[in-house]
Parts: sequence; C-alpha cells; structure tokens
Amino acid sequence: MEVCVDSVESAVNAERGGAGRLELCSSLLEGGLTPSLGLLQVVKQYIKIPVYVMIRPRGGDFLYSDQEVEVMKKDIELMKTQGADGVVVGALTETGRVDADLCMELIAAARPLPLTFHRAFDMAHDPAVALETLISLGFERVLTSGCDSSALEGLPVIKRLIDQAKGRIIVMPGGGITERNLQRVLEGSGAEEFHCSARSSRDSAMKFRNTCVTMGATISAPEYGLKVADVSKVRSLNAIAKNTL
Repeated sequence: MEVCVDSVESAVNAERGGAGRLELCSSLLEGGLTPSLGLLQVVKQYIKIPVYVMIRPRGGDFLYSDQEVEVMKKDIELMKTQGADGVVVGALTETGRVDADLCMELIAAARPLPLTFHRAFDMAHDPAVALETLISLGFERVLTSGCDSSALEGLPVIKRLIDQAKGRIIVMPGGGITERNLQRVLEGSGAEEFHCSARSSRDSAMKFRNTCVTMGATISAPEYGLKVADVSKVRSLNAIAKNTL
C-alpha cells in the first residue's frame, strides 16, 4: 500500500495506518509536484517506511524543456543526498510516447535508487507499447489508472497490463481508490500493490478569516480547509487489501 502525502502529518498518519511506502509530493491538487527538501528531511526524521519522492517541476503536460530537465536532474541529486528511498518520474514525447532518452538521463541521475513511472503513463498514446518501453528501461513499477478517469473505470486496461507485464514490472493501480472500490480493483486486476491518498478534509484552525482573498487560481483548494491522510482510512484500506490478497 503506497500513500501519496504532501505533509509531515499525512506521512505520520499513513505510517500509523499501516502504509508500506510513501510517495512524497507537494501540491496534490495539481496531481503532485516535487516536494521541498525541507519536507523530505523532516518526514525522514519521523517515519521508518520507504519514501519515494515525486520529481515533477510543474503541473500540466509531461513534455519538458531542456531547462526543466536540468531542474529535474538537480532535484534528483538533492533528494538523494537527503535520504530519498526511491524516485517517481515520468516524461513523454510530443507524440505521446515514453521519452526513453530523457528517462535514461533521469535513471542515471537517480542510480542506484529504484524508480516508479507516474501517471504520465495514462497520457501515453499506446499503453501496451509504453509498458514495454518502461520494462526495457528498468523501471521498478508504473502507477496507472488504466488510462481512464479512475482505476475502477480503467480496470480492464490495468488487468491487461498486469497480464502483459508477467512480473517484469509492478503495475500499481491508483486514481480514485477508496474503501468502497479497493476490493473490486484488486480482485478485478490481479494487482498486488495499490496507490491512494486516503485523505479526509479538516477545517482550518484560523479564527480570523478574510474570505475576499484567495492565494491561487479560481480552481484552487479552499483557503480555510486542509486535506490530510486519515489514519482510520489507511487502516481500513490496509485491512481490505490484506483480506483480498
């Protein structure tokens, strides 16, 4: 069970609930971006389970400029020095294929750490071809919703990918996984790992509130609400997975 987290509190809650691994990000509202070095350092002080760090310099597509590639390689180097246990990356060409050349550069920068290819996979032109490319590059796992809006919707594709992989790469379903659908996703796909955020909303502790101002774009998180990994949700997802597997 991998839980994606963007705070120390979420990381601690995920471990307490029984998560086996963390994907550490910032900005989960944008699908997860590179976290700060400070966040990684403090998370590593508090938890024992492996922490895989998201390397994604911006939101939007997965076609990166030379300068963005420089940033990604530098971020990987820095995260390695601060105890990252693995790295999560993804890049595509303009035609929607896995950018094998760029991935080779990122793999070289991350060595000897294991790598997960993130949901850029779900934006690829042909998932079967993309999977073979990732296997040949040496990725440990790929995170996918089956190229659909959620892992439940993409279940037939996830099952096909797991059958195709034949143990050469871990295919990890993720995207909208909850206590209500986890059993169906695991049983329907044959997956042995899964990815979730297991979050619940919490009201801000702020007493004074200026409701006229927002800090981000119009589609942004509420200024006075927090989303945090929920120990009880992680526990129940973990229990469902144990019973199913």
